[in-house]
Amino acid sequence: MKGFAGFAKMTGLAIALSLAGVQAGSAQEDIANFYRGKTMTIIVGSSAGGGYDLYARTIARYMPKHLLGAPTIVVANMPGAGSNVAAANIANVAAKDGTVMGALFMGLPVEPLFTDVKRRTHDPSKFNYIGNANTDVYVCLVRGDAPVKTFAEAFDKELVLGGTAGGASTRDFPVMLANVLGVKFKVVSGYPGSREMNLAIEKGEVQGGCGQSWSSVYATYKQRIDSGELRVLVQEDTAGYPDLNRQGVPLSVSFAKTPEQKQILDLVYSQTVFGRPYVVAAEVPAPRVAALRKAFMDTMADPELKAEAQKMQLDVDATSGEFLQKKIAEIYATPRDIVEKAKRAIELK
Repeated sequence: MKGFAGFAKMTGLAIALSLAGVQAGSAQEDIANFYRGKTMTIIVGSSAGGGYDLYARTIARYMPKHLLGAPTIVVANMPGAGSNVAAANIANVAAKDGTVMGALFMGLPVEPLFTDVKRRTHDPSKFNYIGNANTDVYVCLVRGDAPVKTFAEAFDKELVLGGTAGGASTRDFPVMLANVLGVKFKVVSGYPGSREMNLAIEKGEVQGGCGQSWSSVYATYKQRIDSGELRVLVQEDTAGYPDLNRQGVPLSVSFAKTPEQKQILDLVYSQTVFGRPYVVAAEVPAPRVAALRKAFMDTMADPELKAEAQKMQLDVDATSGEFLQKKIAEIYATPRDIVEKAKRAIELK
């Protein structure tokens, strides 16, 4: 009897495993059938030519071979309001079936915590996070002929900086440094994207710009940076980029004079974990979210993509959608008193 019971148990297990395999195969077939012959769109929340756009177009070329059904993927630019225009479209207008993915600004996922602007049309914490293309270090990039040569000098001399809209690092990070640390940054905001802001720096309309992805600006302006025409004033990060650390470029957090100042800087910089986040609407079915997450990470590990990224000097340091989903829940659970202090720190006075 014992032998029969053991045989029956093993037979039951084999049947269960077989059924699980059939179900998994059926789920994959459903995903493949859905995406086959379709065109997916990545909506980039900034203008063409910038770092977010460059990453999205690279991903769009390689992701089809890693997503079941191999859909065609195209890129559309929808700049405005710190990528809130794109986010609102994804939440309210675009298809909710997994054929539209957003490439949004780093700061958008946590923007509602730090602003009083009522964006009732969408809640970034409700998006399904697919992955992050790169966790980057953000810097203040200035002209070589700017009157401020070191970050320490910015406490005594005014520096005119360009910025995009509120909610974007290029606007919020320099404002925070002015409000919290007391540096004399004058921020001229309203540029539609980092590309336009950097063109303004080149033309001399402004003297620099903060909250910029180091990997993007170095890939785009390597020659000018190496020649000294442009230079990094400070790193807006808690740890810094190894090469910049070796060059002695300081961290802004090292200028905090009190524990509270450091706490505020650390909270605002916590959004950098999102780097270059990719999202889909909350209503996208869970199996397709899972398929997109897997395809995204497989894409970012693709040797051909990595080789192309290296040629373009793009850093690739992908983070999974599952990790981002957990992280955003943790950040939204931050005590309100700390959030309120950080919120006041990025108010443009």
